[in-house]
Amino acid sequence: MTNVEIDVKGKSLSLETGRFAKQADGSVIVRYGDTVVLATAVAKKEAREDIDFFPLTVDYQEKAYAAGKIPGGFFKREGRPSEKEVLTSRLIDRPIRPLFPDGFYSETQGIVSVLSFGEENISDILGIIGISAALSISDIPFEGPVGAVRMGIIGDSFVINPDLQEIKECDYLLIVAGTDDAVLMVEGGGLEVPESVLLEALDLAHKEIKKVVALQKDLVNTAGKTKRSVTPPQLDENLVASVSERSLEQIKKSIVIPDKLIRQDALNDMLKEVIKDLNNEEENISKDIAFIFKKLEKDLVRNMILEQGVRVDGRKSDEIREISADIGFLPRAHGSALFVRGETQALAVVTLGTADDEQRIDSLEGDSKKSFMLHYNFPPFSVGEVKFLRSAGRREIGHGNLAERAIKEVLPQKEEFPYTIRIVSDILESNGSSSMATVCGGILALMDAGVPIKSPVAGIAMGLIKEGEKTVVLTDILGLEDHLGDMDFKVTGTEAGITAFQMDVKISGVTHEIMEKALDQAKHGRLHILGKMKEILSSPREDLSAYAPRIFTMKIKPDKIRDVIGTGGKVIRGIVEQTGVKIDIDDTGTINIASIDEESARKAIEIVEGIIAEAEVGKLYNGKIKRIVDFGAFVEILPGTEGLLHISQIAEERIAKVTDVLKEGEELLVKVIEVDKMGRVRLSRKEAIKDQAADK
Repeated sequence: MTNVEIDVKGKSLSLETGRFAKQADGSVIVRYGDTVVLATAVAKKEAREDIDFFPLTVDYQEKAYAAGKIPGGFFKREGRPSEKEVLTSRLIDRPIRPLFPDGFYSETQGIVSVLSFGEENISDILGIIGISAALSISDIPFEGPVGAVRMGIIGDSFVINPDLQEIKECDYLLIVAGTDDAVLMVEGGGLEVPESVLLEALDLAHKEIKKVVALQKDLVNTAGKTKRSVTPPQLDENLVASVSERSLEQIKKSIVIPDKLIRQDALNDMLKEVIKDLNNEEENISKDIAFIFKKLEKDLVRNMILEQGVRVDGRKSDEIREISADIGFLPRAHGSALFVRGETQALAVVTLGTADDEQRIDSLEGDSKKSFMLHYNFPPFSVGEVKFLRSAGRREIGHGNLAERAIKEVLPQKEEFPYTIRIVSDILESNGSSSMATVCGGILALMDAGVPIKSPVAGIAMGLIKEGEKTVVLTDILGLEDHLGDMDFKVTGTEAGITAFQMDVKISGVTHEIMEKALDQAKHGRLHILGKMKEILSSPREDLSAYAPRIFTMKIKPDKIRDVIGTGGKVIRGIVEQTGVKIDIDDTGTINIASIDEESARKAIEIVEGIIAEAEVGKLYNGKIKRIVDFGAFVEILPGTEGLLHISQIAEERIAKVTDVLKEGEELLVKVIEVDKMGRVRLSRKEAIKDQAADK
């Protein structure tokens, strides 16, 4: 067994190998405080012959026992991955994927299992570190190690790996992963933050990453295995020359066709012709021909951008495609917008609901509720394909989460706008940056729905072409530029700052200088898009849709909650049955009454006000006798409120026996003449009769 450790924030971060999962190619136990994860890496010995890509799978799984819980549901065992598990699997995958060598086609799987979950809230960070360490000590070819850190921003201060309590105070959170030399992956969001603050946080994060990388190198020096040899694919030079001779000039003409589908069809038809001309009857070399053809296409596109400063659709590096939008065109939806940027279309639809519509989340951190959801869908027709419709995959969940994070911080507080909000983004056409179109469309749909957002948010996707010392940062990238480029950097924000961002690279990392240029270029692009959005709709509509529920909020004393609910919920059920409204009461005494029909809501409010009303001295009430005693009668003047009508206050004349004058169940007019310090109410019938006579 080998163990290495360093101190982080007064706690030991340790890596251990040689005791658990010894039949895996690499396995590491990562500990930090009470959080423990097991990371394993396995790669098949033989490469797949039928592919030209690296088949990597990364899975993150949380065991309920890690937090001392038993899973819910009928089966009482872990089921399909939760949204958090899917997102964390993507998070771990993204920084390690670029570090495998070209030509390594063996199926590889990394699994991270959370064995103990502590208040450190760091299992995702430990997952990245653990997979990197497991790959580094294994014989699997890997150009790591990779370190990771979570940074919190509280005002002007930075917090390294904030725990569950510190996260509640953070204005901004980001996760950064990278090597000794550069940053590989960034993801985060929160309150608007200036670009300069974000860069400062990234620099500080990279310093911490270097310490974690050094720790993994110590483990490798002690327990590392010899790496497998990988031979990059060797191509026949004569075949390369033949493919180039037959297709180079035609590719040059085709890659500048602005229309995506026409460009793709032209290139595909050309490839078929080249394969038909050059394929050997004795040996099928179509795969090699296609590889050479695609490489020629890639090199031509990249060189055109680097050398000529021209992109495939004719734009300059910092130019944004044409933007348009249509809003409010779905009559029964509460808010709708079709946002179009170039050949990308996002249909965003907003639905407003009540507290009953909140999402209940059962996680290792504890049970919680979610009142804002954004769901992103990417149907096959959006890119002209035919595929089976399935439930949301990792990509859809990831894109939806990014857009949700971008918009979340500009939504009104629950006290101000007590609605559950759901945005659905259906991508109708895609040619790059559909998640950023979702952000723009989602904001327009929210404003169309009358949601009082703090300020509009826009999103833009940045790309990078890098060859040696030559670099070009691209604004508003196409799908082709994402596929053939070196970076996908999505940035969202308001005019004041960044609300969310996500960066992935296909190279060994990006420097501070590249990041700074990308953020500056993204800011100019974002402000341009925000200007276009304001031309379409400058502020939220004043009124909600006629089909959206109306929610009225009222506040009662906490000790009155039981009166409104009633025994076994009898009272509140009666109000709902009588008026048809939805009622939600929290522990603080806040009541939200929701109804499409405002009149029904007003009626429900009147009933509740009657239930919680308190007796006022000097006021007349039409009460009902609940019980009679020798010295008087107890009269209910309000729901749940009774007062004593003493025998001396029943009439002017002397009464020998209460039952001679009154009987249980009888209604009578009474006046409140006193409410003592203990809340006891004294009533008078004779004073009520006098006041009634005086009024006449």
